[in-house]
Amino acid sequence: MAIPEVLRNRDFTLYWGGVILSQIGTRGAVAANLYQVYQLTGSTAQVGLVGLAQAVALLVLSPLGGIYADRLDRRRLLQVTQCLALLVAAGLAVVTLADAATVWTVVVSSLLATAAATFDQPARQALIPAMVPKDRLVDAFALLNPSRELAVLTGPALAGLLIAAGGPGAVYVFDAVTYGVLVVVLAVLRVPQLAVDEERRSLLASLREGVGYIGRRPVVWQLMGLDLAATVFGAYRVLLPAFAEDVLHVGATGYGLLSAAPSAGALIGSVWVFKLVRTARSGHLVLWGTAAYGLAVVGLAQSRVFPVAIVMALALGAADALATTVRHAAVQVETPDTLRGRVSAIYQMCSRGGPAIGDTVIGALAGVTGPVLALTLGGLVPAAVSGLSAARSRTVRDYSVRKARPAAT
Repeated sequence: MAIPEVLRNRDFTLYWGGVILSQIGTRGAVAANLYQVYQLTGSTAQVGLVGLAQAVALLVLSPLGGIYADRLDRRRLLQVTQCLALLVAAGLAVVTLADAATVWTVVVSSLLATAAATFDQPARQALIPAMVPKDRLVDAFALLNPSRELAVLTGPALAGLLIAAGGPGAVYVFDAVTYGVLVVVLAVLRVPQLAVDEERRSLLASLREGVGYIGRRPVVWQLMGLDLAATVFGAYRVLLPAFAEDVLHVGATGYGLLSAAPSAGALIGSVWVFKLVRTARSGHLVLWGTAAYGLAVVGLAQSRVFPVAIVMALALGAADALATTVRHAAVQVETPDTLRGRVSAIYQMCSRGGPAIGDTVIGALAGVTGPVLALTLGGLVPAAVSGLSAARSRTVRDYSVRKARPAAT
């Protein structure tokens, strides 16, 4: 298979590789957070506190991160956020290795790391157009989801092995190292300056401009709604420790494999996703992908043997990759450079805040009903919302990423 043209770009490829490595560390640390809290408490409801901490940081700080991503040098902003996240990871590693960690130590560390990421993620997205020609932007953004899935695949699997070998503290050490690598990568990039928002308006006025732009683009906010339906109600990761320990009885290593399987499914289908997202049927793909994701979550919930659970996890990963790639590419392609940070931040509140809220909601529901029923009910929601969206509106159903153009600001 030919290498995508966008990967022949030296700066984009170097940046893409550094981001993947950093995300591997981050995803491994999140998996370790969830497992460590469950290990300390044996409570799925308290595991949900990790998601609650992430949700608070994302929902409160994401708009501010987007505003500054449109106002400041995005590369320098990224370096600062990576350094702050490095310090948080190193601090948690020291406390954990000293056997002094508590539930609140883990939860507060998760909140601080996510707070840094709320400034990090909008700047990461907004930096890409400075490295990639406009006619390759769709291809660049279509590569982001497979790279994210590679991180979600490798990070939890590595976390499972490191937890088995040296406990969660070993995962946090690795996380700190990956942040350091990305700081170095950012220092050697050759990145021209993108257009920024130079008007000295208040923070609220700047945010209002970003929200107003989304409100005028129905396809953007409808795609965000589909994202929320899937990520809030199909939040399966918070229950994987309970499934691994109490339902499937496969321990830490099995937990790592189960956590990684959805990303393996996404990577297996990534070649087809990369081709399909460029077709005129993009809207159909996101609707079918969202529905299939919900049904695969139900299948995972009903699994009683490990191989079947792995197959269901692979299937939901492939479906998620299909839907997420279209949603992500559409939001980025529909947005002008000067608004990209703010729109990316608002989208981040759905794409990353949704799973964090979902961890809390589904974790709490599982504390009442048990993990099997909670995940079964949750998985039915995105399937139903996708069907309703297809029946009631042509906005998403007829959408094509390749034909999209940003509207005037």
